[in-house]
Amino acid sequence: MTSPRLVVRDVPPRVSFALEQAGVHPLLARLLAARGVRSADELDDSAARLLPPAGLAGAGAAGRLLADAIAQGRRICIVADYDCDGATACAVALRGLTMLGARPGTLDYVVPDRAIHGYGLTPAIVDLARERSPDLLVTVDNGIASHAGVAHARALGMQVLVTDHHLPAVDAAGAATLPEADVIVNPNQPGCAFESKAIAGVGVIFYVLLATRAEMRERGAWETAAQPRLDALLDLVALGTVADVVRLDANNRRLVAQGLKRVRAGRLQPGLAALFRAAGRDPARAAGFDFGFALGPRINAAGRLADMTLGIECLTSDDPARAAELAGQLDAINRERREVEAGMRELAERTIERLIPPETAAPPAFVLFDETFHEGVVGIIAGRVKDRLHRPTFVFARGADGRLKGSGRSIPGFHLRDALDLVAKRHPDLLQRFGGHAMAAGCTLAEGGDVEVFERALRDVAAAWLEPATLTRTLRTDGPLALEWFNTETATLLDAQVWGQGFEAPVFCDEVQVLQQRLVGEKHLKLRLRHAGQERDAIWFGHAEPLPAQARIAYRLGLDEWNGRRRVQMVVEACGE
Repeated sequence: MTSPRLVVRDVPPRVSFALEQAGVHPLLARLLAARGVRSADELDDSAARLLPPAGLAGAGAAGRLLADAIAQGRRICIVADYDCDGATACAVALRGLTMLGARPGTLDYVVPDRAIHGYGLTPAIVDLARERSPDLLVTVDNGIASHAGVAHARALGMQVLVTDHHLPAVDAAGAATLPEADVIVNPNQPGCAFESKAIAGVGVIFYVLLATRAEMRERGAWETAAQPRLDALLDLVALGTVADVVRLDANNRRLVAQGLKRVRAGRLQPGLAALFRAAGRDPARAAGFDFGFALGPRINAAGRLADMTLGIECLTSDDPARAAELAGQLDAINRERREVEAGMRELAERTIERLIPPETAAPPAFVLFDETFHEGVVGIIAGRVKDRLHRPTFVFARGADGRLKGSGRSIPGFHLRDALDLVAKRHPDLLQRFGGHAMAAGCTLAEGGDVEVFERALRDVAAAWLEPATLTRTLRTDGPLALEWFNTETATLLDAQVWGQGFEAPVFCDEVQVLQQRLVGEKHLKLRLRHAGQERDAIWFGHAEPLPAQARIAYRLGLDEWNGRRRVQMVVEACGE
């Protein structure tokens, strides 16, 4: 991994002072001001401060469609996705519609097999759903680019409600094209003024349920005081939001904060409780980190190596014993995923060393393919390579259908989905399909498609779009940590906050003297440092290279527990300039 340039975030002093005067902890006030918070009012994470469903285009129409379907006892089939966002969105849809009165036997779901069906509402998935005899298909976390699948479903007499958050496809002129569904709910569709464009798929279906409840309330379905409490679903919404690594704008932070409060209070779904136990985490001390690095990967592993049905069943089970059994299976699959990833990562490292000798600059974009790669893990490997090279990266594997399927990860300043769109325009016969976001995207090469042609095309786009400054890995830090804040109380305070993509967890930066260092577990560097005259324990996970005697490190505060005692340690993120 290239050594980053460590840059200290700007802190507007007046804002920091104003937050502190409003009662915010002094250190937290500085951290929040550096992340764009401008008033204490923005820190109100109550459910009442969530954006109203009325602002989400199509939500009202979706509410009417679902209210009609529930009232008429029509059969509804949820079309899920095979990642954690899709699994939690499916669970929220099933649980929420049941709470709103969907009759027993009228709800079902299908989820694509990554290796067989590909992504989204394909005609093949419509045919699979057709076996359930649905009247209405509801997509969650997919569907916005599924023109053929939507058309196929409607030709078979089904209604289609698309709920998604991905960007729509565009035509040759660059205009968005939408499938001809009965209703579309997506904050990124043209004409939608919803402020939270970064909401996850699970957040979109949650908002659709809120709109459905409002419609049913208008129809007199129940007294206001007796209406279903959909906030019971916020633990699932929080998990999917964090696991999908969407930008944590103010609305997403409130969704996650509300979910974490429920988890910490013990009011969580049996499946989540089982996953916390399988991961060895305490729900009473839950943090966003647990969702992103403990629970999320266990759910995602099912979609990568097995069948996401396992994840959805775990999240929808009300039987603690059954949930525990499923969580154990997900944990075992995740261990298998780690083994597969380790082998692919080792091969990727050797390939990088062969293609990019020491002291040689990496190309503006990087593409890897090997016949032994597993298509379920290519996204993880793309992220690892991107972190090492600081270059937009795509990793391809051969799918079960014989086609080459790639997953990409990007760096700030390079919109990966837009880059794929340009590649497709320049090489019309190269890509069969593509989609995604700015930082993560996927594609399938057309039959006969050539990885080398794709690599040259992607490099051409990257060379034109990326400036030298963008290609320099930079880590934004919060500067030195004053000695008065180096304690377990500060670490606990920071852990209690909602951090994530676009609202990064605090990373401090200090000069240290390295007193001792040794490898633990063969891949983690255990350190004893002198920091501001004090000796500190530190660890750098996943890093085996020794540090120099004097180093400038970026680190976060971590809590280490041993024999019932909690102590603070430095968790190293980087050593840089």
